[in-house]
Amino acid sequence: MKKRKDKIKFIVDYFEEHQPNVHSELQYTSAYQLLVATMLAAQCTDKRVNMVTPALFDTYPTPAALSQATEDEILTFIKSVSYPNSKSAHLSAMAKMLMAEFGGEVPDTMEGLTRLPGVGRKTANVVLAFAFGQTAMPVDTHVFRVAHRLGLVKDAHTPDAVEKQLVAQFPREVLSKAHHWLLLHGRYICMARKPHCETCPLTAICDSFVKP
Repeated sequence: MKKRKDKIKFIVDYFEEHQPNVHSELQYTSAYQLLVATMLAAQCTDKRVNMVTPALFDTYPTPAALSQATEDEILTFIKSVSYPNSKSAHLSAMAKMLMAEFGGEVPDTMEGLTRLPGVGRKTANVVLAFAFGQTAMPVDTHVFRVAHRLGLVKDAHTPDAVEKQLVAQFPREVLSKAHHWLLLHGRYICMARKPHCETCPLTAICDSFVKP
C-alpha cells in the first residue's frame, strides 16, 4: 500500500475505530489556559506542564491578572519547565499584549495569535483547533517525525511544509483529530530513538518499517 491517499484512509479507518475520542493531554478549561499551557509545552512534556499550571492558573486566572505579574513572579511557578526564563518573559509580554490590543480576549485567528510574543504557528494551530473548534493541523516534532516515517509527506523539510501536505490529504472533518492521532502515535509508539515497531498497528503502510 504505497499511495498516500490509501495510507490516509488506512490511518483514519484504524484510529476512528480505536481512538475516536482522542484529545489533548494538556489540562485546560479555557482558550487562555490552553494558550498558556501550549506555550509552556514547547520542548517540554505535557506531564510536566500539567504539574505547574494548576498553581499558575489559581494565582493568575485571567490574562488581566497575568499581565500584572512580573517575569520573576511568573518564573517562580514555571521554573521546572524547559527554558523557564524565556517562557516567563513570553507569558508576561503575551498577557500584556492581550490586554492592550485584544481586550483581554485570546484572538481566534492565525494572524492575531502569531502576533503574540512566544506564539508560533504550531501553538496558534493548537489554540485554533481545540479552543475554537477550527480545522487545523498543528505540527510538532512527533507529527513531523511520524508523517515522514509513514511516508505521508514528500520533500517536506519544515513543519510548515508538513502541515500544508497533511491539510491537503486528510479529510477536513477529521483533520484536528488526526493531529492527536499522529502526535500520540509518535509519543508512545513511533518514538524517536526506539520506535516500537513490534506493536505498531500501522506497519502495513509504513515506509520505514523493516521486518526483523
